[in-house]
Amino acid sequence: MCVHHGLAGLLSIHSGNRKGHTALAAGADSFGYGLLEAAACLAERPDEPVLLLYGDEPLPEPYDAFRDQHETALPVTLALALAPPDRGEDTIMVSAVSRGPEDQPAGCVVSSFLRFLLSGQHSADGPGGRMHWNWSRTAHAA
Repeated sequence: MCVHHGLAGLLSIHSGNRKGHTALAAGADSFGYGLLEAAACLAERPDEPVLLLYGDEPLPEPYDAFRDQHETALPVTLALALAPPDRGEDTIMVSAVSRGPEDQPAGCVVSSFLRFLLSGQHSADGPGGRMHWNWSRTAHAA
């Protein structure tokens, strides 16, 4: 079970789900790219909800020597169900720009996203490894 898609494969077998899944490994940007991939899947097939599962934990010894200095020191697990918004609900937009080498991440991108999601703020930023993520809300009229 040491491969990125191992748990998703087991869950698919157990539940009889024959639909595809995607596994991403992008370091501190994994959550941001996962959210972007989930949004793309939803845009491609809006009649099929998308489940985004994210998990990360610190590397055990002796592999912890390879840990990025900006990685979280605590385990993080998150599950999000994505679906198109109903009339009157907010749409969440995601965007990213490359971070400069002088920019230092200031926290966990997942924590930043959850604070944004739960706060009702209009927009928020999240520090990634190579990207700086931004989320914003817009009113859905259709």
